[in-house]
Amino acid sequence: MYRYSESSSSDNESLSGNENTVDLSHRSLDYNSLTIVLEEFEKDKTKENHIIPHSIHTLILYQNQLVDVPLNVSIFKNLKVVDISSNRLKRLPDILLSFPLSTLIAKNNLLNNESLPKSFESVSGTLKNLNLSGNNLTHFPLQILEASNLLFVYLGGNRIESIPKEIAALSRLEVLSMGGNILSEVHPAVGQLKYLKALILSDNLLESLPAAIASLKNLKTLQLHKNRLRTLPTEIISLKCLCELSLRDNPLVCSFVNDMTYNPPSLLEIAARSIKVHRVPYEARDLPYSLREYLNSAHHCVNPKCQGVFFDNRVEHIKFVDFCGKYRVPLLQYLCSSKCIINNSAIQHQGHADIMKKVLLG
Repeated sequence: MYRYSESSSSDNESLSGNENTVDLSHRSLDYNSLTIVLEEFEKDKTKENHIIPHSIHTLILYQNQLVDVPLNVSIFKNLKVVDISSNRLKRLPDILLSFPLSTLIAKNNLLNNESLPKSFESVSGTLKNLNLSGNNLTHFPLQILEASNLLFVYLGGNRIESIPKEIAALSRLEVLSMGGNILSEVHPAVGQLKYLKALILSDNLLESLPAAIASLKNLKTLQLHKNRLRTLPTEIISLKCLCELSLRDNPLVCSFVNDMTYNPPSLLEIAARSIKVHRVPYEARDLPYSLREYLNSAHHCVNPKCQGVFFDNRVEHIKFVDFCGKYRVPLLQYLCSSKCIINNSAIQHQGHADIMKKVLLG
């Protein structure tokens, strides 16, 4: 389980210094004792200079012993921020979604998919920040997609296996944090999140990324460390806003720069290559249809200085592309020959090399 350290108010304070905030963190409160505390708030609301429950916008219940939330929390009718992290919650009660919440933080609990509210429609217009990290979720909670104004979604440290294609419904999303799960693939629909600035996919089981990642034109941070990545889509170099890329603990880094495999081409391919390279003329009547189709399937070598082609046999080459003079990003290329090595400058992406500030390779 992921756990995140946070600063909290001292135990002898009931307020955090803000008259609109009630801080009951680090009190060892359980369900019954919190019920009593809230009853006292209700009884004392008419006393001079005391807290008026309706004026409270933030309730902090961080680091207690709660397995559930008492219903009389409803005395705070105008809550916008609720932090109920690091408790023992086995369910997230519907009562919390009766408030006009903009932020709900329930990380580091015992929540599973069945223990979440069935609908988030009541906070669809207000909820901006949702943190369910460090729980026992096994799949992406689709009901949160009803909160279409979400800007920040944190689901790290669970057991989620996939990101659904419906993720595109969160069209305003700026941060998607899914590190520490068991993701084996990323759905191309992630590429539709055009406002996304940070995508956290570290510590998963990813072996590849979709080319649709290149559509995230506002992406600044891409964390991919501790996965099984052997290549990156070449389209990633079009992310002009990207300034932080974390790649450590992936096979593409561990095996490092040149990873070549090459099998001798067949006689058919050797002959076909010769015809294409030397531009030997032929007409339809000269060759069977299958051979003409084969010749038409030729792929050109990515080396701009090479006129070679390949068909079935090719050289897989991991190339580290220099982004800013210090860090290099590995990309997969296909060459026609093991001798056809490309100079770095041939594919170095010009124009935004100075934007990449940090690439973590180890």
